[in-house]
Amino acid sequence: MTDVGHPAAEAGHLAGLLLVTTLGTPDGPFTVVEETDGTVWASGWSADVGDLLHRAHIAPGTPLAPSRGPSAAVRAVLSLYEGDAAPLAGVPVRRSGTAFQQEVWRGLRDIPVGTTLSYSRLGECIGRPRAVRAVGLACGRNAVAPFVPCHRVVGADGSLTGYAWGLEVKRHLLTLEGALRP
Repeated sequence: MTDVGHPAAEAGHLAGLLLVTTLGTPDGPFTVVEETDGTVWASGWSADVGDLLHRAHIAPGTPLAPSRGPSAAVRAVLSLYEGDAAPLAGVPVRRSGTAFQQEVWRGLRDIPVGTTLSYSRLGECIGRPRAVRAVGLACGRNAVAPFVPCHRVVGADGSLTGYAWGLEVKRHLLTLEGALRP
């Protein structure tokens, strides 16, 4: 797992240029916003870059430019749609959030491809068994899907529950990963 912290991320500021790529997927347009070194700051199933920047708490006015070619993040998303989700885990990400949210997001990256966990089980895995609602809220604040795979978290009864990009996208991702049958 590659995961980096950045003091500027905590303040919602970034020095330098961010590169933007939007590609077509079976689930609609997917956009990734990343540093020139390939570290992803925002991503999701939307062509609305402004919305993604807002979700990731990236300061307005941060310089943006189109990507120069397919990055590791873009290749990982394409690989996902070809049936191999493993490359997602190797993409470095930076996120702005509380210490608890960071714990949850690290825990999400530890969920193996092809499996799901309930919110309560994820809480247990990070040593916070009573924080089920807070775990759910942290999942909802994830601004770097699918690199931080919040789609792998389900309800206590195994049912698909909320996903920022829609339950159909969540269902499709879990099917691609082998956690659900087509």
